[in-house]
Amino acid sequence: MFTDSAQRRWVEFAEIDNVRDLGGLPVLGGGTTRFGIAYRSSTPQHLTEDDLGILIGPVGLRTLIDLRNPDEVVREGCGRLTGSPAVRMVNLPVRKATGVAATPAELVPDGRHYDLVGLYRDLLSGSGESIVAAARLIADAERHSVVFHCAAGKDRTGIVAAMVLDAVGVPAEAIAADYALTGERLERIRARLDALPSYHGLPPVRTGILAVDPDVIIGFLDELHRTHDGAAGWLLDNGLTDAELALLRTTLVDA
Repeated sequence: MFTDSAQRRWVEFAEIDNVRDLGGLPVLGGGTTRFGIAYRSSTPQHLTEDDLGILIGPVGLRTLIDLRNPDEVVREGCGRLTGSPAVRMVNLPVRKATGVAATPAELVPDGRHYDLVGLYRDLLSGSGESIVAAARLIADAERHSVVFHCAAGKDRTGIVAAMVLDAVGVPAEAIAADYALTGERLERIRARLDALPSYHGLPPVRTGILAVDPDVIIGFLDELHRTHDGAAGWLLDNGLTDAELALLRTTLVDA
């Protein structure tokens, strides 16, 4: 299940493609992020019984944060996780302020180039309540472990990961390196999603919405630090309290 040494953060499943622990990342001023608190993931809707056993058992899943739009959730579902008494399922959609859906298939499926920094800015501006609520759940020890996901586990999931990690002091380069790891699984992610009605028509791997460039997260975070003094400032501006921010840092950082 858990891989060794440098690959320790990956969690392997039969039918979930892109799951990794947010633990083990360096924190400015010392320490690292804790293992076993928060995991990022692609859609778990195809998970097998064995996959469910790993999630409920070794991963210790108690809270599943679904970042997909409500209509995506209705169309695609959550597979065997639906109705699990051990898991609290929370839909916190990450979407543009206009309410326009942000599924991969609806974002220029034939485009070879796409302004992902601009997309992430738009998604962030439309998702204040969702991202603050996700941060609160991750900070709450009674909700651990937390798995948050969208479809591919790259864009909407990447925004939430970047916001939480930046807020606790993980340097931008480490956040960008984590984001780039999705590229290792992109072929299988695309194959699975392209077979689903909600996402059919995706561009080739590493083009358009399926590009995985660490500079995108660097640019996104640079802009965030210019405009809001980083993710911490943005979260505070959008309703997180100073006490909740301190709790998030205490929860996620192993000094």
